[in-house]
Amino acid sequence: ARYMALAGVKTATLVACEYCIDIGSQIFRQLGLTDEELLAMPAYRTSPLFDEVDRSVLDYAIGMTMTPAEVSDELFAALETHFEHDQIVELTHLIAMENMRGRFGIGLDIGSAGSARGWCVPFR
Repeated sequence: ARYMALAGVKTATLVACEYCIDIGSQIFRQLGLTDEELLAMPAYRTSPLFDEVDRSVLDYAIGMTMTPAEVSDELFAALETHFEHDQIVELTHLIAMENMRGRFGIGLDIGSAGSARGWCVPFR
């Protein structure tokens, strides 16, 4: 659940969908992420709150969310050291769906619903 939450929040913030960040923040907290971790997301590469596996997941979310998407063989190999094939497929699906939801929301100008308690600002 932690890795799915990390990938989801990173993707939502990269797409900059206020609604996705807003609603997602509640879901991701329920999955165990702390406000401290959410706010440290922009500095995940150097923050002590994130380990090697977390960083691989976050790097994957970034690579998949770039336009065009860019996932190196090295990054995918790093994921394979931590996850089984089915888990990588599930993670990939979540990131792709979050990209779709975010771009859908932006296209329809759907803003924040107000449940993120003030930190619903896109951060990268």
